[in-house]
Amino acid sequence: MYFKRNLVVAQSGGPTPAINSSLQGIIEAVRESPSIGAIYGARHGVEGILKEELLDLSAQSPEEVALLRFTPAAGSIGTCRYKLRANQDEDFERVIEVFKAHDVGYLLYTGGNDSMDTADKIARLARERGLDLVAVGVPKTIDNDVGDGEFRLIDHTPGYGSVARYWMHKVQEANEENAGSCPADPVLVMQAMGRKIGFIPAAARLADPAREMPLQIFLAESHCSLEQLAEGVCDQLRRSGRCLVVISEGFNVGDLGEMKDSFGHTEFGASKLTVAQIVVNYLNQFGLPCKGSARGNVPGTDQRHSMAYASAVDLDEAYRLGQKAVELAGGGESGFMATILREPGEIYSVRYGKVPLAEVANSERTFPAEWIAHNGCDVSDDFVRYARPLVGDEMINLPMIDGRQRMTRFQPIFAEKKLPSYVPQADRK
Repeated sequence: MYFKRNLVVAQSGGPTPAINSSLQGIIEAVRESPSIGAIYGARHGVEGILKEELLDLSAQSPEEVALLRFTPAAGSIGTCRYKLRANQDEDFERVIEVFKAHDVGYLLYTGGNDSMDTADKIARLARERGLDLVAVGVPKTIDNDVGDGEFRLIDHTPGYGSVARYWMHKVQEANEENAGSCPADPVLVMQAMGRKIGFIPAAARLADPAREMPLQIFLAESHCSLEQLAEGVCDQLRRSGRCLVVISEGFNVGDLGEMKDSFGHTEFGASKLTVAQIVVNYLNQFGLPCKGSARGNVPGTDQRHSMAYASAVDLDEAYRLGQKAVELAGGGESGFMATILREPGEIYSVRYGKVPLAEVANSERTFPAEWIAHNGCDVSDDFVRYARPLVGDEMINLPMIDGRQRMTRFQPIFAEKKLPSYVPQADRK
């Protein structure tokens, strides 16, 4: 008698507007798979695996699963920033024990570069322990920093298209505000997410590809000083009477009293003083060549969960990548990440494939230097041509009830726990 093994899907890192679209693709593909049994969602990523908190996604209604396309962030099954480090042998052994206890033969891990590293480690350990486990990665990050600089491993990461669309619209809206209030507030500084990679602030240029706005964009990679930034803003004020500044949260302004997450990455949004505020203070102290003051705007996590700005292209591609991951898993192709690659030609089209987890694990794409303008305060038309297809043309229609958005609400149906309770190693005091 043929025995279908079960699948666990887990999410890690920061959420995106498209993360649940990948989850929808995974759940619906598993239901059609001839080789996969039940599907469990690890509650809060690898922490849910360690704590044996496995939400039974096979038991959820098709209606709730379909609503995942319009449900932002990661509330449906949760995510985490817990990293399985090389010295945490007990954690790794616990993962294997949980998988054995629940007849898990497939693991799909959704996340960025650190998550692909985790999936790769679990796949290798499973082989060492004789567990027949197929591990596949599903890419996700708003930063678009997974892969290599040649765009050989992956063209773009699900989540980026939606946050790029968010910034395209926010800059358009901010320009209207600035144009109307510039006699008193001639400079607006807007801080974008993105750690040390400039793809998110670069998306501001999509709001004005013809360069008609008084818009300046400073990436972490711009390599200019605060004084140079201020001089550029003042020159713009002399020409236009106003200026919009979009700046990366990773722009070098010195010591921010930064805080770090469990992966060792700086949490710029949690720092004591934001980059935008430092720039605003500096500009006002530097002295503007007109009346009025600089003001700042620091969008927070809303840029990764504002579903109204989600890109339909992004949602569609995330769904297809979820399906591709299940296809790889069902075919026994362990140790790969499902990937998306752009076809050559002027008309935008993509294909879905696979790349080894070992190649993509802990990779970090940087923003191409040739896409940064020589003056350091803009990006090139080549970037616009790259990013424009990712944001799509239409706004999505959100399902509503009584004026409120209808989101997925899974029933709390969990697999029965079969092992003693466990405290993850990093959480022990």
